[in-house]
Amino acid sequence: MNGLRLGTRGSPLALAQARKVASAIEAAQRWPDGWVQIVEITTTGDQVQDRPLAEIGGKALWTKELDRALLAGEVDFCVHSMKDVESIRPKEIHIAAVRPRGDVRDRLIGAESIDKLNKGAVVGTSSPRRAAQVLRLRPDLKIVPIRGNVETRLRKVEEGEVDATLLASAGLKRLGIEAGFAIPTEIILPAPGQAVIGMECRTNDTRTQSVLSTVNNGITYSCVMAERAFTRALGGTCSSPVAAFCVLEDGDLRMRAQLFSEDGKEMVEDRAAFDCDDVKTPEALAHDMLAKAPQAIRSLFGAQ
Repeated sequence: MNGLRLGTRGSPLALAQARKVASAIEAAQRWPDGWVQIVEITTTGDQVQDRPLAEIGGKALWTKELDRALLAGEVDFCVHSMKDVESIRPKEIHIAAVRPRGDVRDRLIGAESIDKLNKGAVVGTSSPRRAAQVLRLRPDLKIVPIRGNVETRLRKVEEGEVDATLLASAGLKRLGIEAGFAIPTEIILPAPGQAVIGMECRTNDTRTQSVLSTVNNGITYSCVMAERAFTRALGGTCSSPVAAFCVLEDGDLRMRAQLFSEDGKEMVEDRAAFDCDDVKTPEALAHDMLAKAPQAIRSLFGAQ
Protein backbone atom coordinates (compact mmCIF):
# COMPACT_ATOMS: atom_id res chain seq x y z
CA MET A 1 0.00 0.00 0.00
CA ASN A 2 1.33 3.42 -0.96
CA GLY A 3 1.70 6.20 1.60
CA LEU A 4 -0.62 9.18 1.81
CA ARG A 5 -0.11 12.65 0.33
CA LEU A 6 -0.88 15.45 2.81
CA GLY A 7 -1.78 18.86 1.38
CA THR A 8 -0.95 21.94 3.42
CA ARG A 9 -0.27 25.64 3.18
CA GLY A 10 3.42 26.52 3.15
CA SER A 11 3.55 28.88 6.14
CA PRO A 12 5.86 27.85 9.01
CA LEU A 13 2.87 27.19 11.29
CA ALA A 14 0.97 25.18 8.66
CA LEU A 15 4.07 23.06 7.97
CA ALA A 16 4.66 22.51 11.71
CA GLN A 17 1.05 21.34 12.07
CA ALA A 18 1.34 19.11 8.98
CA ARG A 19 4.47 17.46 10.38
CA LYS A 20 2.70 16.79 13.70
CA VAL A 21 -0.19 15.11 11.87
CA ALA A 22 2.12 13.12 9.59
CA SER A 23 4.11 11.83 12.57
CA ALA A 24 0.94 10.88 14.47
CA ILE A 25 -0.41 8.92 11.50
CA GLU A 26 2.90 7.16 10.87
CA ALA A 27 3.07 6.16 14.54
CA ALA A 28 -0.55 4.95 14.62
CA GLN A 29 -0.15 2.94 11.41
CA ARG A 30 3.39 1.76 12.24
CA TRP A 31 4.55 3.29 8.99
CA PRO A 32 8.15 4.42 8.43
CA ASP A 33 9.06 8.11 8.66
CA GLY A 34 8.17 9.91 5.45
CA TRP A 35 5.39 7.50 4.50
CA VAL A 36 3.04 10.49 4.71
CA GLN A 37 4.30 12.86 2.02
CA ILE A 38 3.82 16.58 2.72
CA VAL A 39 2.76 18.56 -0.35
CA GLU A 40 2.98 22.36 -0.05
CA ILE A 41 0.22 24.32 -1.78
CA THR A 42 0.33 28.11 -2.07
CA THR A 43 -2.94 29.79 -1.14
CA THR A 44 -4.23 33.26 -2.04
CA GLY A 45 -4.38 34.07 1.66
CA ASP A 46 -0.62 33.54 1.89
CA GLN A 47 0.08 35.59 -1.24
CA VAL A 48 -2.11 38.63 -0.50
CA GLN A 49 -1.15 40.07 2.88
CA ASP A 50 -1.82 43.77 2.56
CA ARG A 51 -5.60 43.65 2.96
CA PRO A 52 -8.04 42.13 5.48
CA LEU A 53 -9.43 38.71 4.58
CA ALA A 54 -12.99 40.03 4.36
CA GLU A 55 -11.99 42.35 1.51
CA ILE A 56 -10.47 39.65 -0.68
CA GLY A 57 -12.68 36.61 -0.26
CA GLY A 58 -12.75 35.53 3.37
CA LYS A 59 -11.64 32.23 4.85
CA ALA A 60 -11.90 30.46 1.47
CA LEU A 61 -8.55 32.10 0.69
CA TRP A 62 -6.95 29.55 3.01
CA THR A 63 -8.87 26.57 1.68
CA LYS A 64 -9.87 26.90 -1.97
CA GLU A 65 -6.52 25.89 -3.47
CA LEU A 66 -6.24 23.00 -1.01
CA ASP A 67 -9.81 21.97 -1.87
CA ARG A 68 -8.99 22.04 -5.58
CA ALA A 69 -5.90 19.86 -5.11
CA LEU A 70 -7.89 17.44 -2.94
CA LEU A 71 -10.80 17.09 -5.35
CA ALA A 72 -8.39 16.76 -8.30
CA GLY A 73 -6.72 13.81 -6.57
CA GLU A 74 -3.36 15.57 -6.26
CA VAL A 75 -3.38 14.96 -2.49
CA ASP A 76 -5.22 12.43 -0.33
CA PHE A 77 -6.07 14.73 2.56
CA CYS A 78 -5.47 18.29 3.78
CA VAL A 79 -4.53 19.66 7.17
CA HIS A 80 -6.05 22.93 8.39
CA SER A 81 -6.32 25.13 11.44
CA MET A 82 -10.01 24.55 12.10
CA LYS A 83 -10.68 28.20 12.92
CA ASP A 84 -9.71 29.00 9.31
CA VAL A 85 -12.14 26.52 7.74
CA GLU A 86 -15.49 27.93 6.57
CA SER A 87 -18.47 26.56 8.47
CA ILE A 88 -20.14 25.40 5.21
CA ARG A 89 -17.97 22.96 3.24
CA PRO A 90 -18.47 21.26 -0.14
CA LYS A 91 -20.37 17.97 0.19
CA GLU A 92 -17.50 16.20 -1.60
CA ILE A 93 -15.17 17.06 1.29
CA HIS A 94 -15.38 15.43 4.73
CA ILE A 95 -13.87 16.58 8.03
CA ALA A 96 -12.46 13.19 8.93
CA ALA A 97 -10.47 13.82 12.10
CA VAL A 98 -9.07 16.39 14.51
CA ARG A 99 -6.13 16.25 16.87
CA PRO A 100 -6.51 16.97 20.61
CA ARG A 101 -7.14 20.64 21.21
CA GLY A 102 -4.20 22.81 22.23
CA ASP A 103 -4.19 25.90 24.46
CA VAL A 104 -7.25 27.90 23.33
CA ARG A 105 -6.16 31.20 24.87
CA ASP A 106 -4.99 34.23 22.94
CA ARG A 107 -1.66 35.73 23.94
CA LEU A 108 -1.04 39.46 24.15
CA ILE A 109 2.28 40.53 22.67
CA GLY A 110 3.54 43.94 23.79
CA ALA A 111 2.17 44.27 27.33
CA GLU A 112 1.50 42.13 30.40
CA SER A 113 -2.26 42.64 30.09
CA ILE A 114 -4.78 44.67 28.11
CA ASP A 115 -5.19 46.89 31.19
CA LYS A 116 -1.48 47.73 31.11
CA LEU A 117 -1.42 48.99 27.52
CA ASN A 118 -0.77 52.73 27.36
CA LYS A 119 -3.75 55.00 26.71
CA GLY A 120 -4.39 55.18 22.95
CA ALA A 121 -1.95 52.34 22.20
CA VAL A 122 -2.06 50.87 18.68
CA VAL A 123 -3.10 47.21 18.57
CA GLY A 124 -2.57 45.35 15.32
CA THR A 125 -5.11 42.67 14.44
CA SER A 126 -7.16 41.76 11.38
CA SER A 127 -9.51 39.58 13.45
CA PRO A 128 -12.93 41.26 13.88
CA ARG A 129 -13.43 39.16 17.02
CA ARG A 130 -10.19 40.27 18.66
CA ALA A 131 -10.75 43.89 17.61
CA ALA A 132 -14.23 43.97 19.14
CA GLN A 133 -13.12 42.21 22.33
CA VAL A 134 -10.18 44.57 22.84
CA LEU A 135 -12.28 47.68 22.16
CA ARG A 136 -14.96 46.47 24.57
CA LEU A 137 -12.32 46.29 27.30
CA ARG A 138 -10.41 49.42 26.23
CA PRO A 139 -12.36 51.79 23.93
CA ASP A 140 -9.40 54.19 23.93
CA LEU A 141 -7.15 51.77 22.02
CA LYS A 142 -6.60 52.13 18.27
CA ILE A 143 -7.03 49.01 16.14
CA VAL A 144 -5.12 48.72 12.86
CA PRO A 145 -5.17 45.79 10.43
CA ILE A 146 -2.14 43.53 10.50
CA ARG A 147 -1.61 40.46 8.32
CA GLY A 148 1.24 38.02 7.74
CA ASN A 149 2.50 34.92 9.46
CA VAL A 150 3.30 34.70 13.17
CA GLU A 151 6.93 35.80 12.77
CA THR A 152 5.89 38.83 10.69
CA ARG A 153 3.38 39.97 13.30
CA LEU A 154 5.86 39.51 16.14
CA ARG A 155 8.41 41.55 14.20
CA LYS A 156 5.91 44.41 13.72
CA VAL A 157 5.58 44.69 17.48
CA GLU A 158 9.36 44.48 18.00
CA GLU A 159 9.97 47.22 15.43
CA GLY A 160 7.30 49.47 16.93
CA GLU A 161 4.99 49.45 13.92
CA VAL A 162 2.26 48.55 16.42
CA ASP A 163 2.33 48.61 20.21
CA ALA A 164 0.73 45.21 20.64
CA THR A 165 -0.96 42.31 18.88
CA LEU A 166 -2.80 39.14 19.83
CA LEU A 167 -1.79 35.67 18.67
CA ALA A 168 -3.11 32.19 19.37
CA SER A 169 -1.23 30.42 22.17
CA ALA A 170 -1.46 27.08 20.36
CA GLY A 171 0.17 28.40 17.20
CA LEU A 172 3.06 29.95 19.12
CA LYS A 173 3.63 26.70 21.00
CA ARG A 174 3.61 24.63 17.80
CA LEU A 175 6.31 26.94 16.42
CA GLY A 176 8.34 26.66 19.63
CA ILE A 177 7.98 30.41 20.29
CA GLU A 178 7.64 31.70 23.84
CA ALA A 179 6.18 35.19 23.70
CA GLY A 180 3.55 37.35 25.30
CA PHE A 181 1.06 36.77 28.08
CA ALA A 182 -1.87 34.35 27.99
CA ILE A 183 -5.27 36.00 28.43
CA PRO A 184 -7.81 33.94 30.40
CA THR A 185 -10.85 32.79 28.40
CA GLU A 186 -13.03 34.64 30.92
CA ILE A 187 -11.58 37.88 29.50
CA ILE A 188 -11.04 36.96 25.82
CA LEU A 189 -13.17 34.06 24.56
CA PRO A 190 -11.53 32.25 21.61
CA ALA A 191 -12.73 31.85 18.05
CA PRO A 192 -14.79 28.77 17.11
CA GLY A 193 -12.33 25.98 16.27
CA GLN A 194 -9.34 27.77 17.81
CA ALA A 195 -6.32 25.59 18.74
CA VAL A 196 -7.61 22.59 16.76
CA ILE A 197 -5.79 20.94 13.85
CA GLY A 198 -8.21 19.21 11.47
CA MET A 199 -7.93 16.77 8.58
CA GLU A 200 -10.20 16.73 5.53
CA CYS A 201 -10.39 14.11 2.81
CA ARG A 202 -12.73 13.29 -0.05
CA THR A 203 -16.13 12.13 1.17
CA ASN A 204 -15.97 9.00 -1.00
CA ASP A 205 -12.40 8.07 0.07
CA THR A 206 -13.15 5.51 2.76
CA ARG A 207 -9.57 4.21 2.84
CA THR A 208 -8.14 7.60 3.83
CA GLN A 209 -11.03 8.21 6.24
CA SER A 210 -10.19 4.92 7.94
CA VAL A 211 -6.53 5.89 8.34
CA LEU A 212 -7.34 9.38 9.65
CA SER A 213 -9.83 8.00 12.17
CA THR A 214 -6.93 6.34 14.01
CA VAL A 215 -5.59 9.77 15.07
CA ASN A 216 -8.96 11.42 15.73
CA ASN A 217 -9.73 12.84 19.17
CA GLY A 218 -13.42 12.17 19.72
CA ILE A 219 -14.03 14.77 22.43
CA THR A 220 -12.34 17.56 20.47
CA TYR A 221 -14.23 16.47 17.33
CA SER A 222 -17.59 16.76 19.13
CA CYS A 223 -16.68 20.18 20.56
CA VAL A 224 -15.51 21.56 17.22
CA MET A 225 -18.55 20.24 15.36
CA ALA A 226 -20.78 21.95 17.93
CA GLU A 227 -18.89 25.24 17.52
CA ARG A 228 -19.14 24.95 13.74
CA ALA A 229 -22.89 24.23 13.92
CA PHE A 230 -23.28 27.37 16.04
CA THR A 231 -21.31 29.48 13.53
CA ARG A 232 -23.13 28.02 10.54
CA ALA A 233 -26.52 28.86 12.08
CA LEU A 234 -25.43 32.47 12.60
CA GLY A 235 -24.84 33.00 8.90
CA GLY A 236 -21.60 34.66 9.85
CA THR A 237 -18.59 35.44 7.67
CA CYS A 238 -14.94 36.14 8.46
CA SER A 239 -15.98 39.76 9.15
CA SER A 240 -18.50 38.74 11.84
CA PRO A 241 -17.15 39.18 15.40
CA VAL A 242 -18.03 35.87 17.07
CA ALA A 243 -16.45 33.87 19.87
CA ALA A 244 -17.46 30.37 20.95
CA PHE A 245 -15.82 27.73 23.09
CA CYS A 246 -17.14 24.26 23.87
CA VAL A 247 -15.81 21.83 26.50
CA LEU A 248 -16.80 18.42 27.85
CA GLU A 249 -17.85 18.71 31.49
CA ASP A 250 -19.67 16.13 33.63
CA GLY A 251 -20.61 14.12 30.56
CA ASP A 252 -22.16 17.05 28.67
CA LEU A 253 -20.83 19.53 26.16
CA ARG A 254 -21.00 23.05 27.52
CA MET A 255 -20.71 26.00 25.19
CA ARG A 256 -20.17 29.66 25.94
CA ALA A 257 -20.65 32.09 23.06
CA GLN A 258 -20.48 35.83 22.40
CA LEU A 259 -21.52 38.06 19.50
CA PHE A 260 -20.20 41.61 19.17
CA SER A 261 -20.77 44.80 17.26
CA GLU A 262 -17.69 45.91 15.30
CA ASP A 263 -16.72 48.51 17.91
CA GLY A 264 -17.31 46.13 20.83
CA LYS A 265 -19.86 48.42 22.47
CA GLU A 266 -22.65 45.88 22.00
CA MET A 267 -22.34 42.25 23.09
CA VAL A 268 -24.69 39.31 23.48
CA GLU A 269 -23.50 36.33 25.54
CA ASP A 270 -25.17 33.02 26.30
CA ARG A 271 -24.44 29.42 27.26
CA ALA A 272 -25.88 25.98 26.57
CA ALA A 273 -25.33 22.37 27.68
CA PHE A 274 -26.11 19.42 25.42
CA ASP A 275 -25.20 15.86 24.41
CA CYS A 276 -22.03 15.10 22.44
CA ASP A 277 -23.64 14.52 19.04
CA ASP A 278 -26.30 17.20 19.38
CA VAL A 279 -25.87 20.00 16.81
CA LYS A 280 -29.47 21.22 17.09
CA THR A 281 -28.90 22.88 20.48
CA PRO A 282 -25.92 24.99 19.33
CA GLU A 283 -27.96 25.97 16.25
CA ALA A 284 -30.84 27.01 18.51
CA LEU A 285 -28.41 28.93 20.72
CA ALA A 286 -27.25 30.91 17.66
CA HIS A 287 -30.82 31.72 16.64
CA ASP A 288 -31.75 32.77 20.19
CA MET A 289 -28.71 35.03 20.50
CA LEU A 290 -29.41 36.72 17.17
CA ALA A 291 -33.06 37.19 18.09
CA LYS A 292 -32.15 39.19 21.20
CA ALA A 293 -29.17 40.99 19.64
CA PRO A 294 -29.33 44.70 18.77
CA GLN A 295 -29.24 45.74 15.11
CA ALA A 296 -25.55 46.67 15.35
CA ILE A 297 -24.85 42.95 15.86
CA ARG A 298 -27.62 41.45 13.75
CA SER A 299 -26.47 43.33 10.66
CA LEU A 300 -23.09 41.53 10.84
CA PHE A 301 -24.67 38.10 10.65
CA GLY A 302 -27.36 36.34 8.62
CA ALA A 303 -30.13 38.22 10.43
CA GLN A 304 -31.00 41.73 9.24
